[in-house]
Amino acid sequence: MTDARGAQLAEALAVLRARVDAAAAAAGRSSADIELLPVTKFFPASDVIELHELGCSAFGESREQEASNKAAEVNAHFPDDTIRWHMIGRVQRNKARAVAGWAYAVHAVDKVALITALDRAAGQALDDGTRPEPLHVYIQLSLDGDPARGGVDIAAPAAVDELCAAADGAEALRFAGLMAIPPLGVDAADCFARLARERDRLQAVYPQRLGLSAGMSNDLEAAIQHGSTCVRVGTALMGQRPLTSP
Repeated sequence: MTDARGAQLAEALAVLRARVDAAAAAAGRSSADIELLPVTKFFPASDVIELHELGCSAFGESREQEASNKAAEVNAHFPDDTIRWHMIGRVQRNKARAVAGWAYAVHAVDKVALITALDRAAGQALDDGTRPEPLHVYIQLSLDGDPARGGVDIAAPAAVDELCAAADGAEALRFAGLMAIPPLGVDAADCFARLARERDRLQAVYPQRLGLSAGMSNDLEAAIQHGSTCVRVGTALMGQRPLTSP
C-alpha cells in the first residue's frame, strides 16, 4: 500500500460517508442504520486492509475464488477482528459449499434450489466449526421481470413468498431481507419505492427486521430515501477497476 493509495481511499471514503450522512438526514433516518459496503472485487487485499484500518468492517465480493483467497489473506492480517464478507454476485449451486466457508451474507439468492444448497453447506460449516453463525441471505427481486438479470419477479408475489418462506425456514440460514438493482434507463427512485413497498408487505409476515440491499455509487441517495439498509459502493470508493481485471 502506497501513501498515495491510502490517501486516495481515505478521501473517497470520507466523501461517501458524508453522502450517506446527508442522505440519511434528508430522509429523517440515522446513518447508523445504513451499512456502507465497499465492493472490492478486482482490487488487492492491501486495499481491503487499508479500508479496514479506516473503519470499514464489511466488504463485498462477487467471484468466489478471488473472494476466498482475499478473505483468507485479510482475515490473517486481523486475526482478532471480525470482518464480514458479503457475496454480492450470483452463486452457482456447486459453489455453495465454498461460499459458506467465507461469506457472512449472500445478496443474490433467487431460487429455492440455491437456498437448499446454501442451507446444506452452511449447516456443514456450522457443524465443523468453520463458521460461527447462520449464513445471512437476501432474496433478489427483479424489478423488470428480465430473467437474464437475475432475481424473482416482484410482480409475482406468490413466487416471492415461496422464496422468502424457504429462506426463513432454513435451519442454517437467516433471512436478512431483499436486494434489487434498478434496470438501466429506469428512474431509480421509482424502483426503490417499489422495492420498499414490497419489503413493507413482507415485513408484516416476519418478526425479524428485514433489510434492503439497494443503491450503489450513482443512486445511493435515492435508495436511502426509500429505506436501504446496505448500499454497495465500488467505483466511487475504489476508483476504476484495474486494467488487468477480467
